Amino acid sequence: MMKLLRDHTLAAAMFGIFAATVIGLAFVGWDTYNHEQLDHGEATVGLLGYLGTPNFGEALFENWESEFLQMGSYVLLTAFLVSRGSAESKDPDAGERTDDDAAHVDRRRRDLPWPVRHGGVTLLLYEHSLAIALLGIFVLSFALHAVTGAGAYSAEQLAHGGTAVSAIEYLGTSQFWFESLQNWQSEFLAVGALVVLSIFLRQRGSPESKPVAAADAQTGE
Repeated sequence: MMKLLRDHTLAAAMFGIFAATVIGLAFVGWDTYNHEQLDHGEATVGLLGYLGTPNFGEALFENWESEFLQMGSYVLLTAFLVSRGSAESKDPDAGERTDDDAAHVDRRRRDLPWPVRHGGVTLLLYEHSLAIALLGIFVLSFALHAVTGAGAYSAEQLAHGGTAVSAIEYLGTSQFWFESLQNWQSEFLAVGALVVLSIFLRQRGSPESKPVAAADAQTGE
């Protein structure tokens, strides 16, 4: 167990921070929601009741949506596009990187991922599985944002004498796209900044940075 934890400290830290922030989001969201309920003369809810409201789901999924769109797009675009000098880019002078190792590897090796041993369509899907998985989670988060956002939007509309909307109808509102685009723009700004700043700046020990003594024009790690 200790060896497993030692070998995956980065993932453990990331998921630990994720869990802590979701718990924090639940508590502060619950408090905010109940204050709004009181302001409108409506009944408050317990913590578990709040977790079942569309307000909590919307707050969660609209952010997941932007994160996985950013990461999926980034993985896909870095397969084709370059930025000279960036630690986040392939070297534009190195030619097109090929995966000949997957095509010509000895498939009897026991340490190979099973899709590589199997070959064919399974290997073709595996070659693009990271982008597929990330963008697939984006699509799921996008749909969940639409569903939970429609619930929250409808409740607000009904409280002010309006009418409820379906998830499909909510997709046509400016409110939905305001929620999405305000997150999307920040995600792509952050990644773009990392791509450019890694040309000139360094972080010793990080695989996201070039070596401290590397020339600014050196591309890749």
